[in-house]
Amino acid sequence: MEYSAAHRLANELRQSEEYMTYHRLKDEVMADETQAALIREYKKLQIQLQMAAMSGQQPDGEDMQRFSGISALLFGKPEVSQYLLAEMRLQQAMADIFKIITDAAGLDMQLPGM
Repeated sequence: MEYSAAHRLANELRQSEEYMTYHRLKDEVMADETQAALIREYKKLQIQLQMAAMSGQQPDGEDMQRFSGISALLFGKPEVSQYLLAEMRLQQAMADIFKIITDAAGLDMQLPGM
């Protein structure tokens, strides 16, 4: 299999508005170590809560409360909010590309029960 098309796609991704905006905002936001630590905690809790929900477990109340508090704090800062939204846009673009590729390969990437 030839990988030159994948490398061209990677180069196009690096030149996309979504990619450049995300990385510019990430550099700005993560320069503040306190803010960076809160964002890491936010993402960690987000994954834990998503995994609990996907496995049919009830999320831990304390984790939910911490996540809500950190979310309010982070999204209350315009620069952090812009960064997190830029990250979501880039992730959505990547998910769209992944779907196009898996559809072309005839792979069913659906999770059971989803």
